[in-house]
Amino acid sequence: MSISKTARILLISANIWYFGEGMMGPLFAVFAEKIGGNILDITWAWSTYLVITGLIYIIVGKVINNKRYQPEVMVAGYLLNAAITFCYLFVKTPIHLFVVQVGLGIAEAIGTPAWDALYTKTLSDGVDSYAWGLSTGQSQIVTGLAFGLGGLITHFISFEVLFITMGVIQIIAAVMILAFYREKGP
Repeated sequence: MSISKTARILLISANIWYFGEGMMGPLFAVFAEKIGGNILDITWAWSTYLVITGLIYIIVGKVINNKRYQPEVMVAGYLLNAAITFCYLFVKTPIHLFVVQVGLGIAEAIGTPAWDALYTKTLSDGVDSYAWGLSTGQSQIVTGLAFGLGGLITHFISFEVLFITMGVIQIIAAVMILAFYREKGP
């Protein structure tokens, strides 16, 4: 069983993105507490993120269905996510955190349906469950490793360095996939 070059590039770029995104992980609660948040603030911020993400997934999925501009939408979602990740640097209150979480939900919901559609198009008969197993399995492994590194960065350096590192890694993922699709053409 093998996967196409496009599928490999999509997986690699997604894993880079997951690494950047995943560095926050369980540190979210520690950060929220650091800015004066409590358990209800964390709960509402995360709940809002999930609901916003879910609703916009559906809308974006419908809008970009079978459209030629899916790669551009995916890159836009990646770049928006990176930009909003840098906004963590300016979070001083639970309300700020809430706004950043809404923005991250929107960004993820822009990029992910496009990624899913593009990845699905690369699959050949006979490798569908293997290809999706690769996608999900790799994202879990990469996110787990990212959690560990994020904890080390935060413990030994600072949240600020963590947020900058996260954003830079996400930009790398966006640039990588943009370069691939520009080289590949329509």
